[in-house]
Amino acid sequence: MQSASEQPEQPEHAYPDHWEADVVLRDGGTARIRPITADDADRLVGFYEHVSDESKYYRFFAPYPRLSAKDVHRFTHHDFVDRVGLAATVGDDFIATVRYDRIAPDGRPASAPADEAEVAFLVQDAHQGRGVASALLEHIAAVARERGIRRFAAEVLPANTKMIKVFTDAGYTQKRSFEDGSVRLHLDLEPTDRSMAVQRAREQRAEARSVQRLLAPGSVAVIGVGRAPGGVGRTVLRNLLAAGYRGTVHAVNKNLGEGPHTLEGVPAHRGLAGIGEPVDLAIVAVPADQVPAAVADCGEHGVRGLVVLSAGYAESGAEGRERQRALVRQARSYGMRIIGPNAFGIINTAEAVRLNASLAPQMPAAGRIGLFAQSGAIGIALLAGLHRHGAGVSSFISAGNRADVSGNDLLQHWYDDPATDVVLLYLESIGNPRKFTRLARRTAAVKPVVVVKGARHSGSAPPGHRVPVTRVPYATVSALLRQAGVIRVDTITELVDTGLLLADQPLPAGPRVAILGNSESLGLLAYDACLTEGLRPQRPLDLTTGATPDDFRAALAAALADDGCDAVVVTAIPRVGEDGAGEGDGEGDRGTSRGVDVLAAALRAAVAAAPGPGKPVVVVHVEMGALAEALSAATRTRPTGTASITVASPQAVAPAPVPAPAPVPEPAAPRTAADSAVPVPVSVPAAEPTVPGAIPAYPAAERAVRALAESVRYADWRRRSAADPGRVPEFDRIDESAAAGLIARVLRTRDAHARGVTLDCDETTDLLGHYGIRVLPTLPAPGPDEAVRAAARLGFPVALKTTAPHLRHRPDLGGVRLDRATEGQLRTAYAELTEALGKPEELQPVVQAMVPRGVDTVVRAAIDPAVGAVLSFGLAGAPSELLGDMSHRLVPATDRDAADLVRSIRTAPLLFGWRGSAPVDTAALEELLLRISRLVDDHPEVVAISLEPVVVAPRGLSVLGASVRLAPPPPSPVTDLGPRRLPSY
Repeated sequence: MQSASEQPEQPEHAYPDHWEADVVLRDGGTARIRPITADDADRLVGFYEHVSDESKYYRFFAPYPRLSAKDVHRFTHHDFVDRVGLAATVGDDFIATVRYDRIAPDGRPASAPADEAEVAFLVQDAHQGRGVASALLEHIAAVARERGIRRFAAEVLPANTKMIKVFTDAGYTQKRSFEDGSVRLHLDLEPTDRSMAVQRAREQRAEARSVQRLLAPGSVAVIGVGRAPGGVGRTVLRNLLAAGYRGTVHAVNKNLGEGPHTLEGVPAHRGLAGIGEPVDLAIVAVPADQVPAAVADCGEHGVRGLVVLSAGYAESGAEGRERQRALVRQARSYGMRIIGPNAFGIINTAEAVRLNASLAPQMPAAGRIGLFAQSGAIGIALLAGLHRHGAGVSSFISAGNRADVSGNDLLQHWYDDPATDVVLLYLESIGNPRKFTRLARRTAAVKPVVVVKGARHSGSAPPGHRVPVTRVPYATVSALLRQAGVIRVDTITELVDTGLLLADQPLPAGPRVAILGNSESLGLLAYDACLTEGLRPQRPLDLTTGATPDDFRAALAAALADDGCDAVVVTAIPRVGEDGAGEGDGEGDRGTSRGVDVLAAALRAAVAAAPGPGKPVVVVHVEMGALAEALSAATRTRPTGTASITVASPQAVAPAPVPAPAPVPEPAAPRTAADSAVPVPVSVPAAEPTVPGAIPAYPAAERAVRALAESVRYADWRRRSAADPGRVPEFDRIDESAAAGLIARVLRTRDAHARGVTLDCDETTDLLGHYGIRVLPTLPAPGPDEAVRAAARLGFPVALKTTAPHLRHRPDLGGVRLDRATEGQLRTAYAELTEALGKPEELQPVVQAMVPRGVDTVVRAAIDPAVGAVLSFGLAGAPSELLGDMSHRLVPATDRDAADLVRSIRTAPLLFGWRGSAPVDTAALEELLLRISRLVDDHPEVVAISLEPVVVAPRGLSVLGASVRLAPPPPSPVTDLGPRRLPSY
């Protein structure tokens, strides 16, 4: 390693505050990573004093008991280009440091353009094993790449196996050698598939662990418990005790007098210092102006996490937003994570925990559904509805303003949580949509993720949610969610409908649906609903109104054994007896109750006896109040071992052969408003252990079929996209460095304000050309003579077009003349154009060579502040502009994404030989989409691209028009590719 005197001083650059980041460590705690400055001298000395002699020896290769003044100066003075130091801090203290020094090939200090640096770490012994060095390596590598450094060199003693492991496990391409008694490592800092996989896996484990620490604490303190009954703190304390929480509970009230106290029968203290034992979780229920003192008390006592129920934060205006930011900074400075503020609370129904740290007065039943709601009111409604109809949850979180812990963190937790089979999310905003879609895609590959999003059309974030506001329509956001495998529904009712079906039933192997029941009319309603949802129903089987439970059982058994169907809808209306009384229209009638029970048992017996991996069954009932009442009392979605249905794990669903997809998918039919009632289960009595469990039942055919259709679409996504998401192919004729040079030159020489600059025609052609995309030459024609000369240069036949903004891409207004094969035809077209539409200086005419006829399409890519980079496709003109018929995918797009883009628009049949026309070259079109995706992904400065029109012929395609807009990249680009960090709003 270099000594303090070996490196000359260089001028310092501006402090790079965008390098600051909060990170979650391996044990679930947090730390802050930031650049080291000259003001950190005392912190560095104090940090070094707490490092063991062994760790110092490993760092300096010799006994090094203390840092000299020269060492301290060197390690705290950096130019943030050739010499950079980062520290991981908890509170105001350093717990680890890392630095790099740019070096020449001979190992001596150097400046740019040298692209190698020597890197070294030092971690306090008390914090080793928490993943601090791994997090620091991710961040220092990102800093180095930003400063033009491409390789790290590290010299490590062979005995320092922990540090060697940090480097070797990082996933970077590396070389290792043994020189002069030390291990010499060289790391290529270009991210690889393995390095990204390592980073994502570490992120998942750390964030899941941080949520687990909140949901399964060994001890809880409720801060703000009043001495008199009532109040939020007292309510939460009672709920904790009533749920049978397995850990230790303490009450805190700063106004208590001296001496021992109890509240609700548990020890009460004036502060956490009086508790005398560790506290894992604190529930904060004090006024907002008292929260900072409570958080400080928690931090000093080593509390691991907070649930802040207090209101008065970002939901209350600008002052509250600043109060919320200060709350997050304060909690993270102690390594704590926060749920809230303005939260409703958290629940964990695991028998070993039984935590109800919420305002919910009743502990929900244990079940297999994980539930997240940003809104407390919606959370209350969901819990009440699920409880009323016997559904259980594994865990529930209502995050309020979600200033820290968000839906992304819960996805990390539920991804591999063995207690959760289905994830239900009510979201009002998505703080990091790119990360959300990545996590949702991974989670959806193993268990369903169902989302309903509030505030879809408000055009702004809900009060209290500091998030970027999207500029794209909600339909686009919805399409991107579905691309990630998310089951996106519109209402809370649909959220419950779909979630309960997925929790109770196996996934269908396809879209074929059998319909049977004792009402022909209800069967036809179900049949029509299936067609509306894009399913393939069989003709309904009418059992007649006189059907008995045995008739239902036999018909359902036959349908389940039929290889020609993948799911079954059972319809039931009251059976009218000889005396005219209906089975479902009386209350308190034991005969009626027995009839209902017999019918339910018959249906479940048929399901239990069905061969194979099982098919989903749903029941539609009409005006059978007794049936609904009896079924709603059943317990559903309980863990294995109870009398409820066994939920097939994702691996247990045997995927049947999937029919080859049609070249063009059928368009989805519009949905109708959902009924407000909640589905009720067909349930088996607990005394019958051989019956497998519940069958979801719905009061309307449309609701049952809609839930079934979502299950069908999700199962299809699991089989196709999750199993094989595709790949990002490599193409020839791509010069990334040349494109980067052009972009840097334009941004350096042009006034690139925040909204960016639009490239001129030549710059656009050159940039796209670096990615193998040829734009057809366009020559200006300010007069008829210039038009003739341009045509002679390009070669007849040619097209004459206007490029005025109000006429661009509007052939319907007569601004285009095609196939002008001679000079005379061209002059005539020019005269007609200017006579009809205006003077040449207004029309800005241009001449282009003719291309083979085909279908006019449009390809676009844009960076949205809330969604990230989006690739879009549609047919040019009215289909995309008037009807909004565009498909969208996130960048980077895979080959499967590109194929789906082309086939997802409603007008796609025009590309595939509609009404006898020649099919066009969709392979060339998909390659163009992938090249545009690669360009935008490689260069975050490219904020918008539009290719219009792109004429796709039977062989090949032609790009007739193109525009590109550049802007300086933000400090933290919305790529989800940088080092892990917690959001800061």
